[in-house]
Amino acid sequence: MATQEEVRRIALALPEATEEDGFTFRVAGKQFVWLWPERVDARKPKVPNPGVIVVRVADLGEKEALLAADPQAFFTTDHYDGYKAVLVRLEAIGVEELGEVVTDSWRAQAPKRLLSGA
Repeated sequence: MATQEEVRRIALALPEATEEDGFTFRVAGKQFVWLWPERVDARKPKVPNPGVIVVRVADLGEKEALLAADPQAFFTTDHYDGYKAVLVRLEAIGVEELGEVVTDSWRAQAPKRLLSGA
């Protein structure tokens, strides 16, 4: 089981990664990890779910592969259909796999000048 602190440690170890309030991580101004804004009550605004992160993927094929490989850890919603991102349940993913997913997300958003060193 992974935690937000492990997400933070992994994300901030990547070149030029920054954190904003609300647990959002960026590289070169582009989000690569953030908390899933979940609709808990239809009459109220969405609220961040502390147990689920959203990560970018390189393409929709990678998204489908993750969803098929481990549906307990990875899922999507209608909102993310056709979008190069997947949702990750922290309670269902190990730290090593989390590191791979966060790093791949960073790679999907990082400028080319940073990719040669990572």
